[in-house]
Amino acid sequence: MSRKKKDKPLLENILIEDVAAEGNALAHVNGKVLFVPGMVPGDIVNVQVRRERKGYIDGYAARLVKPSEHRIEPVCEHFGVCGGCKWQCLPYEMQLEAKQRQAVDQLKRIGHLELPDISPIIGSDLQYYYRNKLEFTFSNRRWILPGEDPDALSDIERLGLGFHISGFFDKVLDLKKCHLMAEPCNEIRNFIRSFAIENGLSFFDLRAQNGFLRNLILREASTGEIMLTVVFGPDAEGDSDNVTKMLEAISGRFDQISSLNYVINPKPNDTIGDLDVKTWSGKDCIYEKMGDLRFKIGPKSFYQTNSAQAFKLYSIVREFASSDVAQNPVIYDLYTGTGTIALFLSSIAKKVVGIEYVPEAIEDARINAEVNDIHNCTFYAGDMKDVLNKEFIEANGKPDLTVLDPPRAGIHPSVAQVILDTAPAVIIYVSCNPASQARDLAVLSEKYRIVSVQPVDMFPQTQHVENVVKLLLK
Repeated sequence: MSRKKKDKPLLENILIEDVAAEGNALAHVNGKVLFVPGMVPGDIVNVQVRRERKGYIDGYAARLVKPSEHRIEPVCEHFGVCGGCKWQCLPYEMQLEAKQRQAVDQLKRIGHLELPDISPIIGSDLQYYYRNKLEFTFSNRRWILPGEDPDALSDIERLGLGFHISGFFDKVLDLKKCHLMAEPCNEIRNFIRSFAIENGLSFFDLRAQNGFLRNLILREASTGEIMLTVVFGPDAEGDSDNVTKMLEAISGRFDQISSLNYVINPKPNDTIGDLDVKTWSGKDCIYEKMGDLRFKIGPKSFYQTNSAQAFKLYSIVREFASSDVAQNPVIYDLYTGTGTIALFLSSIAKKVVGIEYVPEAIEDARINAEVNDIHNCTFYAGDMKDVLNKEFIEANGKPDLTVLDPPRAGIHPSVAQVILDTAPAVIIYVSCNPASQARDLAVLSEKYRIVSVQPVDMFPQTQHVENVVKLLLK
């Protein structure tokens, strides 16, 4: 006989005290921390408990009893459903304060690190329309909004083109307008959605893994160039007529698109890194400008998604790298991507060695070096833990300065050990995840001390923060 599940309690008149990690706010109830998303310090709210554990309670706002004096009206009509911009109701000054605390708290709580005075976080001049890249998903089972009757919806009314709903791999929010990228982003997406429906082109079924249209990838450079990559699903194989029809309609409607590309993805995942992307019209790339440098951006290229803040971020790295090392240093740029940091530092270096896992990114890095007439950068493709070894360092020279800009998971323990064994005079660690950064810095603290910490806000309206830490050999 199965146990009957207990009804979860409703907690009434809870005062929200502070902002927490992962876009949550927090309060305290019965000696436990209560996490509630989408709330602002000072809100009084009734909270429906979702789950209760030994040390915390997780819930959601059932009713906002009294709004905080700090609460502001969200700009986006999708706020609260789309999980992308959870802090729209929080004034930007408070967002920055919370991110500053997050960066410092993680270093102290996880890394148990001795820290210098922390520099104030560098905010973004743009709080909206700051992204240069967005990815959208087609779905034949969109997210059903509160108040809608699922049984009353036609098949066409169930179609969606937008972002995945957090926690549901097969549900997509049908976007009307996104405020993260400037126009014609929304115009392009909405045109393609309407054209597909009018012409009976099927949206992807994320469960059955079939359908004609799968993803859209939009990029818009600060130079004004726009790249669109249309990712077709397996049903597009052998249907060149409708592929042509779709691409001709897009190119005919939007002459602003300077690079229109397409790819057919029959795989069970959305990645296109291992697929052959074809250029339909215009160039096969766009160019981003950062200071005096130009960067080639292809359909598969990685590039920081906030161009203006990326310039500030890399300028900090260069400033940190300009002191406490020998003149004309040998610099290792680990996880170099398309070589942006490496090329940024080339003017102060004797030699820069970049390593990156993705071969296409390394090809872009080499092209970017040629485009900018830079000849002291060498780039290698491969898994960092396999490439960075004693033989590699003997062949390329011992680094005076090592720059780390790894993925969210941080660096592999064997990479950390090679860095410790090599013992460059200076390490600069750039991270989009202060938690994994704190863990790695705790390992490096065996031989290094932290001398500078500079948080940077790359993603306004979200809880994410970038952090730059400079270390000196003890």
